[in-house]
Amino acid sequence: MLLSVIIPTCNRNEQLAKCLQCLSPGTQQFGENNFEVIVSDDGKNNEAKSLILEQFPWAQWVSGPKKGPAANRNCGAKIARGKWLVFTDDDCLPDNNWLQAYAEAIIQHPECKAFEGAILPDDWKLLKKDMAECPVNTSGGCFWSANIMIKKVLFALLNGFDEQFKIAAQEDQEIFIRIKEKTKVVFCVGVVVIHPVRFGGLREKLKVLDASINSWLLYKSESSTRKIFKEGSLSQIRASFNNLKQGKLKSFYLNLATLFRFFIIICRKSINAKVTI
Repeated sequence: MLLSVIIPTCNRNEQLAKCLQCLSPGTQQFGENNFEVIVSDDGKNNEAKSLILEQFPWAQWVSGPKKGPAANRNCGAKIARGKWLVFTDDDCLPDNNWLQAYAEAIIQHPECKAFEGAILPDDWKLLKKDMAECPVNTSGGCFWSANIMIKKVLFALLNGFDEQFKIAAQEDQEIFIRIKEKTKVVFCVGVVVIHPVRFGGLREKLKVLDASINSWLLYKSESSTRKIFKEGSLSQIRASFNNLKQGKLKSFYLNLATLFRFFIIICRKSINAKVTI
């Protein structure tokens, strides 16, 4: 059974090196001839290439399309030789039985063509701090691309991740919807990767605010404008109250800014739709 591990990367060589160390021959409790590692590099000047050639020659490097994480994952998948595609991120640390546990899940659930594993933070206490973020998945139903596996034939049938998503937001949720129409998805609690708790700067978050909102709107494009408006506004209002109650002032301000921009973008889209009609 050949598993193809696909790691999209973009200017994070230090984190990528730690990730690859977890996948080096002899570290994974899975025969080294049973899996391959493909790194698709969206970084400036393809800076991960020399790292892989010098320190991790057993991994395969490919130049990414520079069109966002969705396209970068698709790029790695195109050259994969395995029947199963296993995705993780360049800043994640897979457990040493990660691939073995996925292989066992395939045997235990032969009817399934997609699986998701657990994503745990490197420090649970940090999650309580203002502006802390980490895609934690302890019970399934998330399908965060930091730890998922998809049968290659199904991935090809679905044309992979939707490359309209230009930033890391909702592209994995969107493919999850399409996958569930084709197969049952099993959550494997013993398939674990550790994800760092990050602190997004408020200024940086505000710079990509419109892009984040538009990505969410693309994800919700099948819903009515009224439903989108209600869901989007209520989620930010609830989050703002919770963050204010916990004293997370930067997160509270970000919620208010998101709500304000969300109203403007929704109104513009509605006006443009009426003009087009």
